[in-house]
Amino acid sequence: MAIKLKTKVALGGVFLFALLITVGALSVYYLNRITEEAKGIVKDNYETLNYSREMLKEMDELSGADSMNAFKGFEQSLRLQERNITEPGEKEFTESLRKNFNSLKQIRTTDSLRSLIRKDISGIMQLNLKAIDRKNQVAKASAENAKTIITVILTLCTLIGLTFVFNFPSLVASPIAKLTEGIKAIASKNYGERIHLNRKDEFGQLANAFNSMAEKLDEYEHSNLAKILFEKRRAETVINSLKDASIGIDNKGIILFANQQALQLLNLRELEIVGQPQEGVQRKNDLFRFLLNEKNNAPFKIVVEGKENYFTKEIIDIKQEEDKAGSVIVLRNITSFKELDVAKTNFIATISHELKTPLASSDFSLKLLEDSRVGLLTNEQKELVQQLRNDNQRMLKILSELLNMSQVEAGKIQLDIQEVSPYSIVQTSIKAVSGAAKEKQITIDLRGGDDLPDIKTDPDKISWVLNNFLTNAIKFSPAGSSIIIAVQKKDNEMSFSVADEGIGIEKTYQSRIFERYFQVPGRSEKKGSGIGLAICKEFIDALGGKIWVRSELGQGSRFGFDIPVSQ
Repeated sequence: MAIKLKTKVALGGVFLFALLITVGALSVYYLNRITEEAKGIVKDNYETLNYSREMLKEMDELSGADSMNAFKGFEQSLRLQERNITEPGEKEFTESLRKNFNSLKQIRTTDSLRSLIRKDISGIMQLNLKAIDRKNQVAKASAENAKTIITVILTLCTLIGLTFVFNFPSLVASPIAKLTEGIKAIASKNYGERIHLNRKDEFGQLANAFNSMAEKLDEYEHSNLAKILFEKRRAETVINSLKDASIGIDNKGIILFANQQALQLLNLRELEIVGQPQEGVQRKNDLFRFLLNEKNNAPFKIVVEGKENYFTKEIIDIKQEEDKAGSVIVLRNITSFKELDVAKTNFIATISHELKTPLASSDFSLKLLEDSRVGLLTNEQKELVQQLRNDNQRMLKILSELLNMSQVEAGKIQLDIQEVSPYSIVQTSIKAVSGAAKEKQITIDLRGGDDLPDIKTDPDKISWVLNNFLTNAIKFSPAGSSIIIAVQKKDNEMSFSVADEGIGIEKTYQSRIFERYFQVPGRSEKKGSGIGLAICKEFIDALGGKIWVRSELGQGSRFGFDIPVSQ
C-alpha cells in the first residue's frame, strides 16, 4: 500500500521526536544512577565515620567527672554502629569493640582496654575511609562511562537527525523541482517534456497527471499546426488584398504585419518592418514616426512616385476579452475625393463671384425703383419690390457666405491684424443689425468691463462673427425681448458673447451646431444656409481663439468666443 506524503511527513516528525526522547531518557537514567551511588556513600560510610568520631569523643570523657554520661553516649553510638555494618571486616572490628567496651565498663580504669577500643574504632574508620575512596572511584568511573555513553548516543542521534533533516526535504523538494522544470518546458511550448517519478504518493499522481496533460497538448499542437499555418497564410492574403495601407502592432509594440500598400508608402521591405519593435522602425522612417506620434486625424499629403496623394489615418484598437491586444493603423487614400473637393471649392468660388455682380446690380436697380424721383409705385408694386429686394439680399448673403467658405476650404484665410478697441468692434456690429432689431422692437444692451485694453486682431473677422451671432439672435428672439452683448477680459484673453431670450437649443444638437450645413431640426420657417456658424468657427480658429455655445431649451442661447489679447 502506498504511503501518502502527509503520512511520510508525520512519520518523519515522529522519528525526530523518538530520537529526542531516547537521548533524554538515557541522560535521565545515568544521572539518577550517579545520584544513587553518591547517596550510598553518604548513607553507608559517612554515618559510620560520624559514629566513630562520637565514640572517640566519649572515650576522652570516660575518665572525667561525667563518666556516666560518657558511657551512655558511647553505648548509644556503638549500638548505631552495630546496625550500620556495611563493609567486609567491619563486623569483626565492631564485635571486638563491643567486647572490649563491655570489659571496660566492668574494670573502667584499664588503659590497655582503652587502647584496644581506640584501635577497634580506628580500624572501623580505616575500613570506611577506604570504602569511601573505592566507591568514589567507582562513581567517577560510572560518571565517565555515562558521559561516554551519552556522548556516543547523542552523536549518533545528531548524525541520524542531521542526515534525516538534509535528506527528508528532498522527499518534497526534488519532485517539486522536477515539476517546476516540466511546467517551464510546457510554457516554452516544449510539449514533449515528461516527468518520471517512481513514487506512489501525491507527487507520483501529480507527475502522471502532468504527463497526461503534456501528451494531450502535444497531440493538440500537432493536430492544429497545419490549420494554424493555413489560417496564417489566408490572413496574410486578406491583409495584402486590402486597398487601404494597413499596419498591425501588438500591445508590446512589435509590428505584426504591413501589407504591400503600406510597404510602398513607407518605402520599406517586409523584413525591415515585420517582427521589429516600433521604436526602432520609427527612428529610421519619418513617415512611420509621423503615423505613430500625430494625434490629429486631419488629411495629410504623401508624395508617391512624384505625385501628391492625400490620406486619412485611422487607428483601430483590437481587443481580446476586454483587454487591448494591439492596434491596426489604416491609411485611406482620399486623393480622388480631395481633387473633387478642390474642384467643388473652385466651382463654388467662381459661380459665387460671377453671380454676385449681377445680383449687386439688381439690388441697385431695386433701390432706384424705391426712389420717388424715378417714379411713384402703387402699394402693391412697393410690396413686390420689397419682396424682391429681400430675396436679393438673401441671395447676396448666401453668396457672401459661400465665398467665405470657399476661402476657408482653400486654406486661404487672410488675416489683417490691427490694434483695435474691442468697444469699437462691438459698436460697429450693433449698428449693422440695428435696423433688423428695431423692426422686431428688440433692444441690444452692451455690457463690458471698465477700461478694456486694445487688442491685436482682425477687426473685420471679429465683426463678421459678431454680426452672425446678432443676426441669429434677432431671428430667433421673440418681439419686444432684449439681447445682451458682453465683452470682458479674462486672464490673457478677451471674451465676446451674445445672449438672447429665444427658444434655446437642445443639448443633443449643441455639439454639432458649428458643423457645416447643420441646422437644428424643427425650425424650417427660419432656416438659413447652415454655413454661417461654421465660417465663424473657422475664423475664430484662425485667430487662435475658441468658440462656444451655452443654451437651455426654453431659456435662450448664449454664443461666444475667446481670443488672445495679442496675436
